[in-house]
Amino acid sequence: MEFLDAYPWLLAFAIFLARVADVSLGTVRTILVFRSHRVLAATIGFVEVLIWLAAAGQVFKNLDAWYLAVAYAGGFAVGNAVGIWLESKLAIGSELVRAISRNPEVELATRLRQAGYSVTEIPGKGDRGEPVEVLLVVERRRKVPALLGLITASDPGAVWTIHDVKDPTPRPRALPQPDELHSPIKRK
Repeated sequence: MEFLDAYPWLLAFAIFLARVADVSLGTVRTILVFRSHRVLAATIGFVEVLIWLAAAGQVFKNLDAWYLAVAYAGGFAVGNAVGIWLESKLAIGSELVRAISRNPEVELATRLRQAGYSVTEIPGKGDRGEPVEVLLVVERRRKVPALLGLITASDPGAVWTIHDVKDPTPRPRALPQPDELHSPIKRK
């Protein structure tokens, strides 16, 4: 502790970095909880609290050192920005992209399928009764920008929305086939 007494700015910097780390982890953990990644969220939460205890403990032990409180608060602020940035780079989970095309000549569903996307197509009618394509595509978050680029390039007049998809854990099993529903012999 004598070393830190001689160089108090090192302790302030360490507290700042600890807060950046624990708040960033907290942001990612919160998003993981929302997306049902329970075990990973709990593990991150454990590490997050250990880091927080170390940083907060130093501030509470040295309440007369105002610069430690400033470093603590500054680390919190920066940690929020870093956490949001980090989560966007991880792009965990899936999103539902709903696209509406009013241009039947484009055949947007066909173009998306040709590009390898799994598309659910719903016939619809626009506000004047004209036919529209309503397309639903569930895609990994990190691949959504490419999907939106293809939609926009194929039909600049198409509109789209994005919604989070909660990834179920564990994954649901496949539904039984119709012939299995009434079969007296159960298959495994």
